[in-house]
Amino acid sequence: MSEDTADTAAARPDLADAADRVAALVKEIGDDELTGRTPCEAMSVGAMLDHLMGLTLAFRWAAEKTPAPQTGPGEPSAENLDPAWRTELPARLDALVTAWRDPAAWEGEAKAGGVVMPAEVMGLVAMNELVIHGWDVARATGRTYVCGPETVEAVLVFLRLSAEESGGQGTPGLFGPVVPVPENAPPLDRAVGLAGRYPSWRR
Repeated sequence: MSEDTADTAAARPDLADAADRVAALVKEIGDDELTGRTPCEAMSVGAMLDHLMGLTLAFRWAAEKTPAPQTGPGEPSAENLDPAWRTELPARLDALVTAWRDPAAWEGEAKAGGVVMPAEVMGLVAMNELVIHGWDVARATGRTYVCGPETVEAVLVFLRLSAEESGGQGTPGLFGPVVPVPENAPPLDRAVGLAGRYPSWRR
């Protein structure tokens, strides 16, 4: 994403709403749901939770400008999911929110997953990951998922710009090709469509 895009997208939103929605979901998920499929075909619910465990650390380190360990967690999998995920993931979400509330987190460049980009864009990527994967987990477990309007609008701004830059083809490792969604659809439906999901997806 270009510097000009970063300037356009730099809303510096608070990540608390998105993080709180994920934390609330975590409290409800049972062990018997971990093998269920998700809108991300390659990931089960357990693998998606493992992905959230990893990304909350990665984006916190990005905010703090802290180098990540040289050996990463590898591909997300239910087998690698920390047995303490029900308490550990909410704690990591809180730490992520706190890190991005520091104005310095949004300055200069930030690095996560081996990718370096303007910190103002990285913060939006972090919020997007929470919102879209929160939606993934909710749909996969048959639960309702909503976000505050300011959160969804910030994600929509980021996703629209990403879709424009990729020509609607998606970004490998981040988004699939854009799924067309009517302009009068609810904002969250439009967001998940831009992220390559079908809003109508059900388990």
